[in-house]
Amino acid sequence: MSDAIIEFDKVNKWYGDTFHVLRDIDLNVARGEKIVICGPSGSGKSTLIRCVNALEEYQEGRIVVDGIALTDDVKAVEAVRRKVGMVFQQFNLFPHLTVLENLTLAPMWVGHTSKKEAEERAMQQLERVRIAEQARKFPLQLSGGQQQRVAIARALCLTPKIMLFDEPTSALDPEMIKEVLDVIVELAGQGMTMLCVTHEMGFAKAVADRVVFMDQGQIVEQAAPHEFFDRPTNERTRDFLAKIIGH
Repeated sequence: MSDAIIEFDKVNKWYGDTFHVLRDIDLNVARGEKIVICGPSGSGKSTLIRCVNALEEYQEGRIVVDGIALTDDVKAVEAVRRKVGMVFQQFNLFPHLTVLENLTLAPMWVGHTSKKEAEERAMQQLERVRIAEQARKFPLQLSGGQQQRVAIARALCLTPKIMLFDEPTSALDPEMIKEVLDVIVELAGQGMTMLCVTHEMGFAKAVADRVVFMDQGQIVEQAAPHEFFDRPTNERTRDFLAKIIGH
């Protein structure tokens, strides 16, 4: 796939000598493609996306991100991380800094952006996630849904080409999930390449170009959403869908 922005080629990862967490992963992600990764707990989903920005190392195979091979070369890792934004389950905001300060920190320190420019960019991204009026507040003055939208804006401040979401709504109360998913849906509509680990199957149907199902460290099945949900071919996929949506 020549237009692939992310390539996994026979990637294997172990924790210690015994736990084989990723097994022969082959996956190409096209520019602008939206992929939802789902599967039971412990199937390797989060590990897979954390390999994209070298938060996890792998032992065998090859990962290429936007033309850069991810090796243990520090420069390659830094170059990839400049292209990749990540949003975690927990918001990871600094509680002693305002929302605006949380957003300007990395652009000023990592990107050597001036304070004025960093603040302008931060306000643009806060507008984008519809939370600009909270810029002067501290994270703990915000709801969980608002904090997660701040975390998304913070990732966008480094103008990534790729966004990774690791179960971005799993720490939220049910009424806050929609506000965060709405923001991610909006980003998806703007052509950003996205990999999202989530159990929100309605979101997968609405946004994904492709749904990837993982179990026991392997990609078991992948298909367009309508095929994946209406005509799953693998028994493990059918079992998972039956549990999660009574399918």
